[in-house]
Amino acid sequence: MRLIIDTDTAGDDAFSILLALKTPGVTLEAITICNGNVDFSQQTENALYTLEVAGYSDKVPVYQGCPLPLLRKEVDATEFFGVDGMSDAHFPKAKQRPESKHAVDAIIDLVMSNPGEIDILAQAPLTNIATAYAKEPRIVKALRHLWIMGGTDNSLGNTTPASEFNFYVDPEAAKMVINAGFRQTLSTWTLTMNSGILPQEALARIEAMNTPLSRFFMTVSQAPFKRTKVRYGSPLSTHPDSLTCACAIDESLILEAADCLVDVETGSELTRAYSSICVPLDEEQAKIDKLWPAGKPNCRVIKKADTDRFAEKLIAVLDT
Repeated sequence: MRLIIDTDTAGDDAFSILLALKTPGVTLEAITICNGNVDFSQQTENALYTLEVAGYSDKVPVYQGCPLPLLRKEVDATEFFGVDGMSDAHFPKAKQRPESKHAVDAIIDLVMSNPGEIDILAQAPLTNIATAYAKEPRIVKALRHLWIMGGTDNSLGNTTPASEFNFYVDPEAAKMVINAGFRQTLSTWTLTMNSGILPQEALARIEAMNTPLSRFFMTVSQAPFKRTKVRYGSPLSTHPDSLTCACAIDESLILEAADCLVDVETGSELTRAYSSICVPLDEEQAKIDKLWPAGKPNCRVIKKADTDRFAEKLIAVLDT
């Protein structure tokens, strides 16, 4: 797999990058930075430091992309990840510096010069991907596959009752990308809550390993632990991005999926960024049930993943 990770690097985004770096057979071609979790420049620093702590400094280029959503005011998640996105660990500045090329141009150049060979893991708001599509629509056909972490599957969101953070930050970009025609797979916050929470036993193993990467994991996870305890009643280790990365790298982790018709709400403030996900009716069924959406599916949606095998993959990476 040749992979681009488009990220708003904070917390679990970093663990996703580690999975891509440390999995045999995966080449991380580039990291592209999009607006989202914390201050834009800090997200860049977090990506660069993650490369350094993993031993990959100057081996993977980092490109800065769109610092703002397409139409909306910027939104962050510092209350969840800390001001620096890494539980306010205030890691030292990495030696590697970001590239001068804009992330959107880097995405276009990599995909168009390697048709059918590049996957993108979009684990941030979809601003960069939407902008790349608007600038060069041919990437839809040239990209091998687009893996999106975003939205909810007809359940509660993590930002509002109706929405997940990545889609909420830039719903117009999400709507544009979902409907662009990419070969794409959607990993939702709903999937995270049923398949992407590390068991306490796994967390204990990670803490006991006491490796540089396991210590990095535990340090970066402290703010999310505290926030999930307030929200859900107990500290949880939630992994929307690294679970999506693991499923992209090894599709056998996907236990259940469905080809669905997906769209994103942009017109309502109450349901801003709500992701409508359903199996559409065929034409004959639609004649009977005129209110249910009809049409061709535009997205594979992961419904269930193998939590235990995901945990083992992440533990193996942190033990290196």
